Amino acid sequence: MRKFAVVLTLMIMLCVSGCNSEISSESTMNVVQSDESSKPVSTENNPSIPPETTAEEVSEPVITSDPYTRDTRISDVISDPVFGDYGRLIFPVDEGYYSGETLGDLRLTWYNNIDPDKTVEIANYMRSHAATGDVIFYDIYSESERAADPWKKDTGLFFFKGTPGEKFAVCSAGGGFAYVGAMQDSFPHALELSKRGYNAFAVIYRPGAQTACEDLSRAIAFIFDHADELEVDTDCYSLWGGSAGARMSAWVGSYGAEGFGERALPHAGAVIMQYTGFSEYSENDPPTYVCVGDSDGIANWRTMKARLDNMSALGIDTEFHVYEGLRHGFGIGTGTVAEGWLDDAVKFWERQF
Repeated sequence: MRKFAVVLTLMIMLCVSGCNSEISSESTMNVVQSDESSKPVSTENNPSIPPETTAEEVSEPVITSDPYTRDTRISDVISDPVFGDYGRLIFPVDEGYYSGETLGDLRLTWYNNIDPDKTVEIANYMRSHAATGDVIFYDIYSESERAADPWKKDTGLFFFKGTPGEKFAVCSAGGGFAYVGAMQDSFPHALELSKRGYNAFAVIYRPGAQTACEDLSRAIAFIFDHADELEVDTDCYSLWGGSAGARMSAWVGSYGAEGFGERALPHAGAVIMQYTGFSEYSENDPPTYVCVGDSDGIANWRTMKARLDNMSALGIDTEFHVYEGLRHGFGIGTGTVAEGWLDDAVKFWERQF
């Protein structure tokens, strides 16, 4: 009888312990994002708040993991639950265009001077804002459009918010129209612009010159359509791009969103271009700033300068910078002779206000 009592006592203790563990486990998972129903974002990326969740629980979301470091695996960033489905768009969708297992080891095809500390900063910026309920990614195509053309699922806008009511910029990364090298060629630019108070977007587009321009044009239309919710000033916006992204910015800057299937919208107030041997120009081109390295084996600096000289002859405001010894794809130029060029470009844009 005594033996039976001991066994019964142990069973009760195990049950209580198990129940407490289950309750503890459930409570640690009760982390939700704040209500973003007033913002233009797909419910696909913003699960609705469970009805039983209280306002206090919503207002104080919990960050449950440590910040990323140089040693953080790229795959862990992509699969981080805080990003939902769009985590796969932070790095090139086609894995053949990047290498390296960790953030510190990231390499991108055709790019140079990648700063690992900037890569880590960008990843942590995204994670911290997403974890605290900020919407950092927007689908630019509707669910029906993405269902009709699955390729459009690999598009969208990453938002680096600046001062509410300030002007906006859209940054387009290069990648030879084969992939989108955003971590070097648009995310850093957008982050730095947001630090200066401007609302900056980085567009993830479908490879191919035509589809890329269509997606950039849709992104601009999306921003105009949701300007109030996004809290942006649409007057004298700017288009930024490097390599293939620079060509996108120049084409859409010249032909407008209406040239690529969208409705007529005000054209960009300025275009900021980096390293692309683009020679096409017209009297419709916006004021244009250009920078490139003189050791760029892909984009000839003389070709870029000749284009600006021709535009200047038409009365278009231009500014040109060439940097000694720099190769293709130096991004914002941290730690190089081009460091600080972005501030010059911002001043050029501001000159157009």
